[in-house]
Amino acid sequence: MTRRILLLVAGLVALWLVAVAFLFVWPRADAPPKHADAVVVLSGGLDRRLDPALQLVRQGVAPTLVISSPNRGNWPKARKLCKAGASGFHVVCFQAQPYSTQGEARAIARLAAAHHWTRVVVVTSTFHVTRARMLIERCYHDKLWIVGSEWPWWRLPEEWVSETGKLLVQLTVQRGC
Repeated sequence: MTRRILLLVAGLVALWLVAVAFLFVWPRADAPPKHADAVVVLSGGLDRRLDPALQLVRQGVAPTLVISSPNRGNWPKARKLCKAGASGFHVVCFQAQPYSTQGEARAIARLAAAHHWTRVVVVTSTFHVTRARMLIERCYHDKLWIVGSEWPWWRLPEEWVSETGKLLVQLTVQRGC
């Protein structure tokens, strides 16, 4: 009996690791387009997300950088951009309500409608690409690219567990925009 339980647990862990590989390690991330209306950086990754978003805007992919919830946590570079702006591109900042990926998805849809954006690039952490895509596509229905940014390897197992739980909630309980 104990052996069967151990085999079952080992099998479930193995299945979870395969799912982690497809959903969070090597998700369906996009190469950024040559042109978009805005590059949105999601909150939570600090400069690990902001720096790749800035690079895209500085390369001319989009004329507007959108920063989500710059006042959450220790994100001085984002707060400085929101306060002072930048030369060569526009900076739009917003506070997600609620402070969650779902709140960010709703805000992206509202901003896109208000500014007539039909081509949006979203930069988030690679482990977050799958869930971010699902939530944003529920709210925003024009052209969307999700670009992943790297994260410290030692933090990934914690993020995989967290994303698994959040993804299960979004797939079962919170299914709307």
